[in-house]
Formats: sequence, C-alpha cells, structure tokens
Amino acid sequence: QVQLVESGGGLVQAGGSLRLSCAASGRTFSMYLMGWFRPAPGKERERVAAISRSGESTWYADSVKGRFTISRDNAKNTVYLQMNSLKSEDTAVYYCAAGRHSITVVTPSRYDYWGQGTQVTVSS
Repeated sequence: QVQLVESGGGLVQAGGSLRLSCAASGRTFSMYLMGWFRPAPGKERERVAAISRSGESTWYADSVKGRFTISRDNAKNTVYLQMNSLKSEDTAVYYCAAGRHSITVVTPSRYDYWGQGTQVTVSS
C-alpha cells in the first residue's frame, strides 16, 4: 500500500511558477513509476508528466513540454513538478499517481495509487 499526499498548489499570476510536491508513504517508493495528472476536456484525467523509477527517464505532454519539469528523490520518497511560465489553461487540480508499468502507458486506470490532489489556479 502506498499513500500519496500532494502539496504546493496555490494561486499564481500568469507567467509565474509553482513547485508541487508529492510525498509517498512506505519503503517501496523507488519501485513505482510516478506521474502527475490533471483533468482535461473530454477525459477523466490527462497525464502531464511522468518519471521512471530511477529518475533517468521522463515524459511530458506537449502542452507542458519546455515549461514543466518532473523530478524525484527516492531517498525522500518524494516526486516534484516544477511548473514555470504558467498559463491560465494550466488551472486545474493536479494529482500524483504511482504505477508499476512502462512510462509509455498514459492511461490513468493503469496507475495503482492516487493522491487527493492540489489546486493550482493561474490568474490572467
């Protein structure tokens, strides 16, 4: 069992930055691929970023590529999402999730554990 707790959301002006954190319980954090998701029109949730178990591989949605950076610290059982150059369309609840599949799999249902989400609001 893995419990995930997100933090770091808030209100920021367009062009600003936020850093989200997701702290995981348990001693198996390094066994999990980690992803960040947000709701999207016509979808339950879309994956915006993912990072492999070791941190060597990352994946980004086109909508955030070049602006968001995902990283992890396995010693601290934490994954981060650095969000720069924020836009109003980035406004959403952001969820972190843990899974044990390939980084190429984007389907939310394949992830095993989810956090409760943290609200990000970007004002224009």
